Parts: sequence; structure tokens; C-alpha cells
Amino acid sequence: MRGVLLGVVLGLALELAGRGLAAEAPPPRVIKMTAKKFEYSPAEVHIKKGEHVVLELSSLDRKHGFKLPELGIRADVPPGGTARVEVTAEKAGRFPFACDVFCGDGHEDMTGTLIVDP
Repeated sequence: MRGVLLGVVLGLALELAGRGLAAEAPPPRVIKMTAKKFEYSPAEVHIKKGEHVVLELSSLDRKHGFKLPELGIRADVPPGGTARVEVTAEKAGRFPFACDVFCGDGHEDMTGTLIVDP
């Protein structure tokens, strides 16, 4: 009986210790970006394939949009405000993004590239 009790206690201790050692997912890396007539800064963003990141987009002047169609991402960036967009790219490559809210002459030049490295 003592052996069974010792086995149960030991098993429970190992189970609890294993839970404490389990690796928790690290918090996502935050990449701060600004949007203003007629540019994003930075215009080129590098992440690693499978990396979970948050793009923190702040508008310095007016309402802008952020569209990254190949990854199915779309957000409004309010004037003087911030939008947070979570990204986990599952394939490597170059993915263009653009402002999709008309912000005046030069709007068509408000573009950038998300580069996902293998």
C-alpha cells in the first residue's frame, strides 16, 4: 500500500513539474510603423516565416488604410490613433501592402513590402 501511495505522489509531482517546465509561447514581437501622406515608415518590414508579430500602425495626420491582400489582412488606421494587426506568415516571400483609403494626390505611392524570410 505504501508503494502505491508513493507511486501516486511521485507521479503527481512529476506531472506538476512537467507543467511548470512547458515552454510558453513568447509574446509577439511588436513592429511600430507610422502612416502619413504618402508613406509608411518603415516601408520595408522583415519577419521570419512562422514568427508571430504585431504591426502597430500609427497615423500622423489623417485616416489611412492598411491592406496586405496576400495574407488576408485589412485595417483602418484612425487619425492620431493606432491600429494593431497580428501577422503570422506561413510562407516565405515578398508581400506588398498599401493604403486603401484615398488620402490625396500621391496616395497610389503609399506602399510597402512585408518580407518574410525562411
